Amino acid sequence: MSDIFGQMPPRREPEPRSDRGRRVLIPTIVTLGALLAAGSLFVSLWTERLWFRSVDFQGVFTTVLLTRVGLFVAFGLLGGLVVGANVWLAHRNRPNPLGLRRDDPAARYRVALAPIARIALIAVSLFVAFFAGLIGSSRWESFQMWRKGTAFGQKDPHFGKDIGFYVFDMPWLQFLVSFAFGLLLITAIAVAFTHYVFGGIRIGQKGPRFTRAAQVQVAVLIGLAMLVRAGNYWLDRYAMSYDTSGLFDGITYTAANAQIPAKNILVVVAALCALLFFSTIFLRSWTLPALGLGLWALASLLIGAAWPAIMQQFQVNPSEPDREGPYLAKNIEGTREAFGVADVQTQDYSAKTELTPKELNATAESRVSTRLLDPTLISPAFQQLQQVRGYYNMQSTLDVDRYAIGDDPQPQDVIIAAREVDLNGLQASQRTWSNDHTVYTHGYGVIAAYGNKRGSQGEPVWVAKDIPPTGEIEFKQPPRIYFGEKSPSYSIVGRPDGAKPIEVDTPRGSGDDADAEGTAADSSANTYDGKGGVPMGTLFNQVLYAFKFAEPKLVLSDRVNENSKILYDRHPRERVRKVAPWLTLDGDTYPAVVDGKVVWIVDGYTTSKTYPYSEARSLATATSDTLTEGTSQIALPTDQVNYMRNSVKAVVDAYDGTVKLYEWDEQDPILKTWSKVFPDVIEPKSAISPELLQHLRYPVDLFKVQRDVLSRYHVTNAQTFYEDGERWKIPEDPSASISTKQPPYYLSISRPGEETPRFSLTSVYLPNNRQNLASFMSVNSEASDTENFGKIQILELPSETRVGGPNQVAAQFESDAGVRAALLQYEQSENTRILRGNLLTLPVGGAMLYVQPIYIQRRGEGSYPVLQLITATFGEGVGVGATLDDALRVALGLEEGSTPPDPDAPAGGGDAPAKTASQYLDDATRYYDQAQAALKKGDLATYQQRIDAMAAALENAQRLVAGE
Repeated sequence: MSDIFGQMPPRREPEPRSDRGRRVLIPTIVTLGALLAAGSLFVSLWTERLWFRSVDFQGVFTTVLLTRVGLFVAFGLLGGLVVGANVWLAHRNRPNPLGLRRDDPAARYRVALAPIARIALIAVSLFVAFFAGLIGSSRWESFQMWRKGTAFGQKDPHFGKDIGFYVFDMPWLQFLVSFAFGLLLITAIAVAFTHYVFGGIRIGQKGPRFTRAAQVQVAVLIGLAMLVRAGNYWLDRYAMSYDTSGLFDGITYTAANAQIPAKNILVVVAALCALLFFSTIFLRSWTLPALGLGLWALASLLIGAAWPAIMQQFQVNPSEPDREGPYLAKNIEGTREAFGVADVQTQDYSAKTELTPKELNATAESRVSTRLLDPTLISPAFQQLQQVRGYYNMQSTLDVDRYAIGDDPQPQDVIIAAREVDLNGLQASQRTWSNDHTVYTHGYGVIAAYGNKRGSQGEPVWVAKDIPPTGEIEFKQPPRIYFGEKSPSYSIVGRPDGAKPIEVDTPRGSGDDADAEGTAADSSANTYDGKGGVPMGTLFNQVLYAFKFAEPKLVLSDRVNENSKILYDRHPRERVRKVAPWLTLDGDTYPAVVDGKVVWIVDGYTTSKTYPYSEARSLATATSDTLTEGTSQIALPTDQVNYMRNSVKAVVDAYDGTVKLYEWDEQDPILKTWSKVFPDVIEPKSAISPELLQHLRYPVDLFKVQRDVLSRYHVTNAQTFYEDGERWKIPEDPSASISTKQPPYYLSISRPGEETPRFSLTSVYLPNNRQNLASFMSVNSEASDTENFGKIQILELPSETRVGGPNQVAAQFESDAGVRAALLQYEQSENTRILRGNLLTLPVGGAMLYVQPIYIQRRGEGSYPVLQLITATFGEGVGVGATLDDALRVALGLEEGSTPPDPDAPAGGGDAPAKTASQYLDDATRYYDQAQAALKKGDLATYQQRIDAMAAALENAQRLVAGE
């Protein structure tokens, strides 16, 4: 047959099954991956929309979403079109392939890409567009601040521009310049590669050779990049106002006299270089562009780098204090203004260690109201005495607030905690999905104790306690806590009409069993009827949240019904962060009872890192201390900021999760800008009720940052600042087990010139290389005192005064014979341990008073620390007693009816009566018994004297044993 019909075509073999399966499998995997990504994005966006609707902040969600989508589309189109159009143009202007050599190294790329050139072009364009869109959408905050920026009404001292230009315009303009330069660089690389593959650029022995089309296109792209570079030089001039690379942040002498003029010159050089590259459109030579590029490189080296370095080395360094003085003064002024410490009141404080009996007596009587309970140690007592059930818990560090109690018009310091539900407290047998998410849904009430009182056994004296709540704090509705710091990740609440409630509410007996409905048998039940939460009555929403939480029971369980709602994102801080993503939030969220309801209060900050002449601070470094090192407070991010304001007070309702944002700093331009971006989101300051105002306070993290700034910027003279001999440091916490900074403390104190104690936030400083006290810092924290709230005062001690710092005083307390004797019985016992509380410093009567509570905790399950003793000192005298008043009177010798020292008690030094070591030990035992008898009678003066005598007897006995 082959002779008649010709040669038969070869028989086509079937493709191997594995190759055919691979060709089907890869597109299938890609398609499934794309569907999963799209589905995940849809679930995330739609559930976020439902959440924002549930808190009535739809405008925030819509504005952020539309802004990000708009920027994604705009920057994505720009990136994709610029790269795609240029690559297409390079491919279109490729030379005739017949003239290309087959041994060209680019030939293999050309053979591979030629059949799929269109697909490759689309893929590259989409790839660039996607990432360009992501980069653009991530800058939505900078875009909105630039678009809605508000003038500060203040001009920078060098360029004379409004500070708003630096805070609102510069971040966006710098981003645009960097984006444009990066896009042109990527485009140039893609164009060069395309020309190389398709013959527009050929590499020979004499270097690269360009076709005319390739030469013009590459030159124009480089010229555009040089124009963008010129714009970058122009912006760099302004960016030096907050540059961090010099002796101090901002414009220095070298920057003003060399770097900024150099940037002006480089603007011209870069623009000229761009024109020389554009000249290739008319000229075929690379000579002029090469000259321009060489000129730019030389100018960058000599003018941009060498000139400033030479000026710094030979003109500034030899006379640095004089040269930098005027610029350093601007830095001091700018930093103090940016961090809100420009109006700090600094006054000399004698801190005398000897007072008249009249002054000492008045001092002792005025200190009875000082807070003594330590919020970092008292939590176990709250838990053991007021936890009620194992599934309730509270934070390890409690909060300090102020409440008007009874008929006393003067508010008192109160230690307060919310009794929250904690699923970790359930038994293993109780940890089912139904229990975790439909039964144990909320906490109940608050626990509060007087800050300055102790019970007969050292336990707290309650202001609010028990379930249902009793005490001095009144509630207008059952204080159920569905939104808190320990709330479950999500809860399903709501029951069908007529159905029995199943949510555990108020305990009513003993036992941990559950009834048929799943409710704990020892508790009453409740059904949530608040307005918070996302409705789950539709199958669509159930499926959405089943995917979101990866839990099919949200669709399958009968507990999810037509009246159900899902509560999630329940931490107060998280709720505020979502509705106000432009705020930096304080790490200490605290509960308060306002108008009979439990709410959470969160302080919000507006910040910037482009405020001119201000020294930048790391938030994490400035705010870290003993509390943030543990789990007590949330550490702030590591952001570098050089401007900070407490602009917003946020309130979250513990029952329905409602979030309210109140304007606090009415002058802050950043807050005004965000109010334009999100209109009607922030309520005016005038909307704050008097009841809420009583519980607002000066935020702790702002105080920490200001404390960090003032450790050096309390000095306002540029010459003294430069010499750096007056720098202060924050002391280490003497009560901490690790080396961390001492946290500030909320206390009620009477500052010099004030008669009435004010709720204040306090801290102390030490000299930079010493341990004695340098100064005492406090800020009025009573928001209701509108005239004085937020006023910072520094009491500066004379340099010759030797008042001990916290660590020295802590060592003094530990080594004092009276304190050691009072603690001897606990130290000798294996069943107890001694816990030393916050070491508090207070300015009193022209002196410095140190107070430290001492807690005793018995070892074993169910034990908790009890406040056993108070130690106090003015200068050298140390006192110990059951109350602060007792300790002060013992330390100062004011206790009435005190008896003279026992004549048989030997002095620590000097000649002692001839006794044996055994006799001294007998004396010590006798003095100890007498001291304990005096303590039981409340005769602390005699107690102190007998303890001193016992200590002296032990010392003499030890001396005899040692052979002295």
